[in-house]
Amino acid sequence: MKVTVNECTFAVPEGTTLFELSESVRGQYAYPIVLAEVDGKLRELANPVCDESHVRFFTTGDSIGMQILRRSCSMLFFRAVYGLLGEKLRRAILHFSVGKGYYYTLDTDLPVDEELIASIENEMHRLTDLAIPFSKRNVRTSEACEIFRKAGMLDKEKLFRTRLASRTNIYDLDGYTDYNYGFMVPDTGYIKDYRLLPYKEGIILMMPDLSDPLKVPELVSSAKLFTTRLLGEKWAEKVGIDCVGDLNDLVINGDVRQMILISEALQEAGIAQIAKRISGRASTKFVMIAGPSSSGKTTFSQRLCTQLSAIGLVPHYIGVDNYFIPRAECPLDEFGNKDFESLRAIDLQLFNRDMTSLLNGEEIELPTYDFITGLRVYNGEKLRLSEGEILVIEGIHCLNEELSSSLPSESKFRIYISALTQINVDEHNRISSADGRLLRRIIRDYRTRGYSAESTLAMWDSVRRGEESYIFPYQEAADEFFNSALPYETAVMKQYVMPLLFRVPESSPQYHEARRLLKFLDYFMGIPLDDVPQNSILREFLGGGCFRL
Repeated sequence: MKVTVNECTFAVPEGTTLFELSESVRGQYAYPIVLAEVDGKLRELANPVCDESHVRFFTTGDSIGMQILRRSCSMLFFRAVYGLLGEKLRRAILHFSVGKGYYYTLDTDLPVDEELIASIENEMHRLTDLAIPFSKRNVRTSEACEIFRKAGMLDKEKLFRTRLASRTNIYDLDGYTDYNYGFMVPDTGYIKDYRLLPYKEGIILMMPDLSDPLKVPELVSSAKLFTTRLLGEKWAEKVGIDCVGDLNDLVINGDVRQMILISEALQEAGIAQIAKRISGRASTKFVMIAGPSSSGKTTFSQRLCTQLSAIGLVPHYIGVDNYFIPRAECPLDEFGNKDFESLRAIDLQLFNRDMTSLLNGEEIELPTYDFITGLRVYNGEKLRLSEGEILVIEGIHCLNEELSSSLPSESKFRIYISALTQINVDEHNRISSADGRLLRRIIRDYRTRGYSAESTLAMWDSVRRGEESYIFPYQEAADEFFNSALPYETAVMKQYVMPLLFRVPESSPQYHEARRLLKFLDYFMGIPLDDVPQNSILREFLGGGCFRL
């Protein structure tokens, strides 16, 4: 058979697998090959080579390859835990990411101490040394339900009850069976670098990431962010949602409206509590709000202003974007593109001069940035802060002291906001908070800017790099954290974002990412937008809200 790899044609015997083919070109890649694309379709390495096919390989240095490695490492952890503890373990749960690792808890009467954690890690090393295959089985979905019911994995059984697909892929690893949201590496020998650490009441599994695919990073955690994530899970439990299967059951049983009202009420109570804290600090004149892309900063700021007004303060809202320097002067990133995320894209001197004037009781004229011309303009809008008046400032750099270096620290109340997903696909498959924000952004970019999903996906890596550089390092400086995610939001966004993702052509470099998101959305039963309140943060992205954005 003839097969083309990287524009080079090879003659291989019939029955050759993609793994065997990858071995012949392994020296051309800096990192281990874990997946193949055959004539535009993704295939695991165990699949046979097709005659006259074009093959492209992915490694752990690619985003999709790193996802596979980390997913496989997580299944290895579950296999070690269930195999080691047996009947002493009731449940093992993957909650969310902490730093570059995953946070798990074990439902067991045994103490989750350093001794137990060391035993689990040793068992993982034993399994990796044996290079045990991840064996995929394609079974009837009804059979998968029965398999997981017997194994006590009722969250998976509930998830599969609403799947329309007649068949499902499940994986076996040394006698342990699980369902995984995506492909796996060929065998455990590919999983060479990982480390288990005790953390709070559970365990963190540290693994490599794209910044260095061959090295386990050090744990960099945020105690405030961790607490916010735990609180988000507790809020989801209050409305009866732990995993996607629970949410789908609420849709089936017609209990969605009450769940939405409770979710929104809990979020509004959180905003009211923050407003109360601000009012209790007499020195506060500036409320600084920062967070990553599509976290709902603008709607949150407006709702916070409403709560501040309700307790007797007079808030004024401004966006730091209005202090952008002229677009022609914007700094460039390492790829030679304009870096709009950089702090240097802000006129720091003008911003600090205006804020200092306001603090001193002087009047200023507020600028407005014209995103069409790329220039700052003045329309005669004046502002002076009197007694009881405060400024609510929103922008990605608001927690960076360099942005407002001229203002005394005691005059600032700092808020970090992000959309931290409270539910997972099931107890062993997490939903990335970044995916939730990406879905929000795809919808908003199309609705307000006319951008295609393909365009938004193409720029997402750059956005994420900007967050890593300019936002996440400063989050711990916040006085208050706010989670803008809603347990039900993916089920509402589904019907708006799926048509946009289906438009991404097979020829696009973004095609595989679009398909991954479509598969993810297929787990959810849809919820209509009608029951979503007009002041909901979700309206910032879907439209029909009551605020001027």
